[in-house]
Amino acid sequence: MSDISPNRSRFDLDVVASLVEPGSRVLDVGCGDGALLELLASRKSADARGIELSQAGVNECVARGLSVIQGDADADLSGYLDDSFDYVILSQTLQATRDPKTVLQNLLRIGRYAIVSFPNFGHWRMRLQLLFQGRMPVTPHLPEPWYATANIHFCTIRDFMLLCAELDATVMEAIALNATGGRMPINAPWWFWNLFGEQAVFLLRR
Repeated sequence: MSDISPNRSRFDLDVVASLVEPGSRVLDVGCGDGALLELLASRKSADARGIELSQAGVNECVARGLSVIQGDADADLSGYLDDSFDYVILSQTLQATRDPKTVLQNLLRIGRYAIVSFPNFGHWRMRLQLLFQGRMPVTPHLPEPWYATANIHFCTIRDFMLLCAELDATVMEAIALNATGGRMPINAPWWFWNLFGEQAVFLLRR
């Protein structure tokens, strides 16, 4: 596939790529179809590698000429040595892991930096759907109904901040995105991000 632009519904990919230094060694955990790997290789000349659980995703990545192996974020990250990569990325995958805390610990161990993006379950639309419809929210970023989704550990921006504090991880940069991919005001209070940010991207260091 020749188009290296990320899916426009995945605004976080542009933000993630902007946080990676050129020429870095990168591991993308849960790399999906390889859109971010292609973006990093093209835009940042990164030595970008990936792990993907689905065989279909692995096949698509390999067809694109990307270095991707089949693996599980919950089971296979323990096999990587400390500081194996400059950056380890987990984009829109944290909520689908069985043990998010251990996965995040491994990201921080394997990479000098970890970049994590996730949908914010504290967004006001989510809250209204729960309050007025009494049902698990369905949104453009979380389109599957509760019985079909792979997501099992939803969190809010505030929840993730508390987990980072528990792991003593240093937040180097935090970015909240609105529905159109625009960055929220950097000087806004956390409650504003938690209420109006649809997605979040964090750059972390142990």
